[in-house]
Amino acid sequence: MSKAELTKQRIIEKAAILFNKHGYAGSSINDLMKLTGLQKGGIYNHFKSKDEIAVAAFDHTLGSILAAAIAKVSTQTTSIDRLHAFVDSFRGFTTQPIGEGGCPILNTAVESDDTHPLLRRHAQEAVNSIMALIASIVELGIRQGEIIDTANHEQVSTIVLASIEGAIMMSKLYGSDIYLDRSIEHLHGYINSLSLLPIDSGSHI
Repeated sequence: MSKAELTKQRIIEKAAILFNKHGYAGSSINDLMKLTGLQKGGIYNHFKSKDEIAVAAFDHTLGSILAAAIAKVSTQTTSIDRLHAFVDSFRGFTTQPIGEGGCPILNTAVESDDTHPLLRRHAQEAVNSIMALIASIVELGIRQGEIIDTANHEQVSTIVLASIEGAIMMSKLYGSDIYLDRSIEHLHGYINSLSLLPIDSGSHI
């Protein structure tokens, strides 16, 4: 990686923490200058605008979270176990988040609801991608005879992601993972209800 690429990556990493913890409106280029040790020109040499930095920072944080989830999912052999692994990858997320500041989707969705359409669209695209991942697991499970054929992949992906995001919001609000833990346990039961495979009584019940 070249010196310029390393510098750009450092800006993104510092911006990811800054924007995710303090929000787009609550973060300034001056804040980023202090974190990176760069002058304004040094930052804008790599990015055209604050918006472009914010999008890159969002992608960086979300990418780290999804990489951890996909790593767990990829170790499983059945679609049911992949769904369980995806859900479990968020356990402890509130008190020990992979990305500082919590979930970038939740943070960006709340902040950019009516004030920043670019970030809002980007968050929507991220949600669509995650839901597509969950849906693809469900569809494969149906084809392989592991998941009931009446399962609606769009409905399952909505329930799984909305339950996790809502639980992260509550756990973050109260500073406790208990709400996320409860949601995860409920989702394990829901996933088991979709299974055509024997359920291991010692796990995910």
